[in-house]
Amino acid sequence: MTFEQEPGRKWDSNVKFTPLVRTIGLDDLDDLCRGAAILGTGGGGDPYIGGLLAAGAIRTNGPATLWSLDETPDDALIVAVGGMGAPTVAIEKIPNGDEYLWALEALERQLGRQVDAVIPFEAGGMNSTIPVMVAARRGLPVVDGDGMGRAFPELQMETFNVYGVPAAPMAVVNEWGDSVVIEAREAKMVEWLARGVTIRMGGHTAIAEYAMDGATARRVSMPATLSLTLNVGRWISDARAGHTDVLQALIDGFAGTHYQHAKLLFKGKLTDVSRRTERGFAIGQATIEGIDGWTGSMLIQFQNENLVARHDGVLRAIVPDLICILDSEKVEAVTTERLRYGQRVSVLGVSVPEIMRTPEALAVFGPAAFGLDEPFVPIERLAG
Repeated sequence: MTFEQEPGRKWDSNVKFTPLVRTIGLDDLDDLCRGAAILGTGGGGDPYIGGLLAAGAIRTNGPATLWSLDETPDDALIVAVGGMGAPTVAIEKIPNGDEYLWALEALERQLGRQVDAVIPFEAGGMNSTIPVMVAARRGLPVVDGDGMGRAFPELQMETFNVYGVPAAPMAVVNEWGDSVVIEAREAKMVEWLARGVTIRMGGHTAIAEYAMDGATARRVSMPATLSLTLNVGRWISDARAGHTDVLQALIDGFAGTHYQHAKLLFKGKLTDVSRRTERGFAIGQATIEGIDGWTGSMLIQFQNENLVARHDGVLRAIVPDLICILDSEKVEAVTTERLRYGQRVSVLGVSVPEIMRTPEALAVFGPAAFGLDEPFVPIERLAG
């Protein structure tokens, strides 16, 4: 999948994004999963599991139809669907797929209306492929956008919320079909309540949230993130097929999108990983010792997703910009639950679009929201 754009033009929030491919089928899933793992910055759930669920749905029901934000009808009812909980739990408590349909149906009953399309709430890992699976099984379109442009650990950390869409009502469902519909005054309270329900339900649940019309979705969404996710995977596939530098292909590829800036931050070997499941999140840090001419060490802190990278104590990247840990040999993302001692990795930093760098956005998912002391500094302004 590629984007229509004027030659040589950088993308910004005013550019209209129209996918050239109108469906997502079996042939797209490997690249979609590969790209989702990178945009997930370590989180979003295991893309392999999500890919299997999407593949099963597409084999049975056919490809999922893709709507661009620009063509989404103003009065269409759009709902975000995906999974909630610690990624470490999801790879042990593998979902069967039905729970995501049940979550959507529970929210429809609450709203008194069937939805017209689904949208990912984040661009990352399993939560990029779950909406494709739901769309294929329900015969609905999936909207080419999302509410994060990456993955974040908490559900109020979305552009949907930042720009005025209520998170409630929200449906939370487990693998048995037990369900809770949450009504709350603000998105942060919805997150707090839903996190508690998710913990009681075993640490991972299916959710449906952020009901909105098409006109609102255009205003509050990150555009074309499913298309971008698929393109990221294809940059990797094409570079491998052409025996060219995969990391450089990623850096060059992002330069032609609305993300714009990407750079290699560090290369090394994982020498320590500290990880625990706490409050429903995978929380910890990874230490990487330099190799291949890179000296010193890089410390990366994460809460489901990678939040901050420091090289010998010096800031190199910080949330909301993307910090992607890639296996150096395969140049594929390593999610936080799969970090292991001895892995050779490359750390890639990627800037986020301006819609995620406004004062309103940084107040919700900037460094202070995670208890980090440093202020946000764009990756393109940091040394290294």
